[in-house]
Amino acid sequence: MIKLFVGLGNPGAEYEDTRHNAGFWWIDQLAAQLKVQLLPEKSYHGWAVRTQCDGHTIWLLKPATFMNLSGKSVAALARFFKIQPDEILVVHDELDVVPGEAKMKFGGSHAGHNGLRDIHAQLGSDAYWRLRLGIGHPGVKSEVLHWVLKKPAPDQKIVIDACIDRTLKALALMVSGDMVKATQLVHTSKPPRPKPPRPAAAIHPKKGDLHDTTSDQTPPYTGPAAV
Repeated sequence: MIKLFVGLGNPGAEYEDTRHNAGFWWIDQLAAQLKVQLLPEKSYHGWAVRTQCDGHTIWLLKPATFMNLSGKSVAALARFFKIQPDEILVVHDELDVVPGEAKMKFGGSHAGHNGLRDIHAQLGSDAYWRLRLGIGHPGVKSEVLHWVLKKPAPDQKIVIDACIDRTLKALALMVSGDMVKATQLVHTSKPPRPKPPRPAAAIHPKKGDLHDTTSDQTPPYTGPAAV
């Protein structure tokens, strides 16, 4: 059963639309769906709200600590309300998943993600759930920092937003504790494949349209090659 939903990102208008804030986008959409508003909570170093979902009490949290210190916020709220690591879902951007797709995972390595790294350290455990929203990889390791702190192209943002909408359909399963079915739903909920273009209809000349085009052709060019 998930009691605490955490979205990772960086505070400030300059980061609002960057790929690294995909976790914030997910929490904002969840808050809109539940018709609640996250408010600043100094005790938890972030924006938070407690609400009800299908008869269960849940928390939504966006750390205001910047990505590298996300664990400070998560641990503060979780410890105060005695929420165990396996009752926490952390939503974050994922380089190794293509835009428009998402993956669920329980436990394991932080894989170099600084937000997860600090959550590992502050909770003293890796045994929490992660929802990994695909943002794609720039292809070169040296470009990763620039990539995550840059806005996605409009077409990528569209498919990421659509992915967020699809993964939110697993909310009831997460809250009820059926994480197996929630994971299956997330993994099978993929963007629709684009339809292949229809072949262009062959155009056949009508009788009487054929004529000798020899005189219409431009003589072959024999000068230097065009650049």
